[in-house]
Amino acid sequence: MESQLVYADLNLPRNSGIERSSPPSLLQNHCQGPHWHNFALKFGCAVIVLLALTVIGMSVSVIFIRQNTSIEKTSMDAQENRKEATERPVLLTCPMHWQKIQNKCLYFHETSKPWSDSLADCSTRESSLLLIQDQEELRLIQNLINKKAILFWIGLNLTLSEKNWKWINGSFLNSNILHVFGDAKEDSCVFISSTQFNSATCAAGNRWICQKELKPVRNKVIYSFS
Repeated sequence: MESQLVYADLNLPRNSGIERSSPPSLLQNHCQGPHWHNFALKFGCAVIVLLALTVIGMSVSVIFIRQNTSIEKTSMDAQENRKEATERPVLLTCPMHWQKIQNKCLYFHETSKPWSDSLADCSTRESSLLLIQDQEELRLIQNLINKKAILFWIGLNLTLSEKNWKWINGSFLNSNILHVFGDAKEDSCVFISSTQFNSATCAAGNRWICQKELKPVRNKVIYSFS
């Protein structure tokens, strides 16, 4: 009896087994996913930090600009409303209790002392005994002396070496301008009164007149501009 051979065709699916459950492409994406995620996080953080720094920088710039604008505005307002001062020519004034005569300040003392003491007193007041330049100045000063009997030492005495009347500034008296009445002898000093220009012994007690230069004072005139 002849045996019969049975042939059967097995049609298996092309994609089967491991290939169906774990495709290579999916495995590759799964493995690469964490790297891309980390990069995205870092990039996002960098962008956020950059934006924050930009915002802070702009805020600081705006504050700085506002402050400068406010300062400039305040300065302009102050300039528009401020009071500007212009200086007049320098004025000359005398200290308190001193009297002005021409370009001098004079102090008339009420006590009486010898000529040398009066010389020292004027020095302590940063001044000197009176020096008279001419007849006009003498007249103006004598007009200030109220009583004829009051005598005032001035800075003129007789020097022994030259035997001539000499001012305490080192210059000699010009007799053509001023003439001293009285004796011209050793230890003689000159005094004035309302009527006299005379000499006496330097040890005598008289009042005295100190002089100093006028003190310059800048006088400001204020103008207001609104």
